[in-house]
Amino acid sequence: MNRIDNSLKALSIDLPLTGRRVEKFHLSEPRHFPERSERKLNRIAFAATHVVADPHADTDPWLDCAIDWDKTIAYREYLWGLGLGVAEAMDTAQRGMGVDWPTSLELIKRSVAAAKACDGLVFSGSGTDQLDPAQARNLDDVIRAYEEQIEAIEAVGGRIVLMASRALARVARSPDDYEKVYGRILQGVREPVIIHWLGDMFDPALAGYWGASDLDAAMTTAVEIINDHASKVDGVKISLLDKDKEIAMRRRLSQGVLMYTGDDFNYAELIAGDAKGYSHALLGIFDTIAPAASAALVKLAAGDAEDFHNILAPTVPLSRHIFRSPTRFYKTGVVFMAYLNGHQDHFTLVGGQESARSSVHLAEIFRLADKAGLLRDPELAVNRMRTVLAARGFDA
Repeated sequence: MNRIDNSLKALSIDLPLTGRRVEKFHLSEPRHFPERSERKLNRIAFAATHVVADPHADTDPWLDCAIDWDKTIAYREYLWGLGLGVAEAMDTAQRGMGVDWPTSLELIKRSVAAAKACDGLVFSGSGTDQLDPAQARNLDDVIRAYEEQIEAIEAVGGRIVLMASRALARVARSPDDYEKVYGRILQGVREPVIIHWLGDMFDPALAGYWGASDLDAAMTTAVEIINDHASKVDGVKISLLDKDKEIAMRRRLSQGVLMYTGDDFNYAELIAGDAKGYSHALLGIFDTIAPAASAALVKLAAGDAEDFHNILAPTVPLSRHIFRSPTRFYKTGVVFMAYLNGHQDHFTLVGGQESARSSVHLAEIFRLADKAGLLRDPELAVNRMRTVLAARGFDA
């Protein structure tokens, strides 16, 4: 049973461990992060944002994509209210992993319109996912697919995150092929774009991107392309979960080209930076830890690096757990946290991916979120954790 200890005002819940064991877990007091922020930041910070599935739709989840548009846009408005930007229709939104291009374009249209209404910052993913990689014959097919999406996004007033292409990874034979494709695309964009280098731990189909399996060689190609077209590149988001690679690349970029960390393991120190520079942020984990991220960035902008780290340090174990291997299943943890915190009324993902992580994994998310002070209503979180466990066969 749920119980409230009047002296400690703490809730407790039985949580599963491995080997059919459970523990009586006592919750901490939540940290009271602001729900809105009007303070200026000295870092650009995007949350790569999830979509809210519609659990009432009569569809086949493995085949069809049903989205609750009102809840999806409301969550973006919540992020804008915290002073964060929204990186739309990317992998956190299950792009190419349940959410197809037509649905992504509808998402982008709605998100761009909502951003204009509240002066929110939004960049939107442009890729080639309407092109089946197996049907891509040559580089021109890839270029046409990119151009189709860019034209559609720019037509509704959107800014571009140029996503990595599975089709390009399949048909490219050398670094020169990447130069040809990116050079062509960058020449045609209206406004500078963010280039996204997504590692194969997030998407195995992107192995060998930039024409090399060796990351240093791949980075050389990427840097050369970016610097050759620096006037058309706002920045680069690197998602390799390797802080040293990110720092090395950051120091090689042309002046004015920003680095957006995509490192969900080491984001705090990369955003804080060093004597030679720092990273901005475009992170899936910022969807999950948005109030803490906003509060920490306000402290950093005020010159309080100590409090910046004090706020973010407890979130790092949670992030590393959510993004643990197989990393591509991290969306399950992101949506689970949104459910625990009342941002949506169900734990359902597009494509049925709520089943992608174990009950033990979800219980550890609960523990780590509590330690980070990120369960904003502990009693609600306990009740919802119990509901999930009961549905999965645990005595709740």
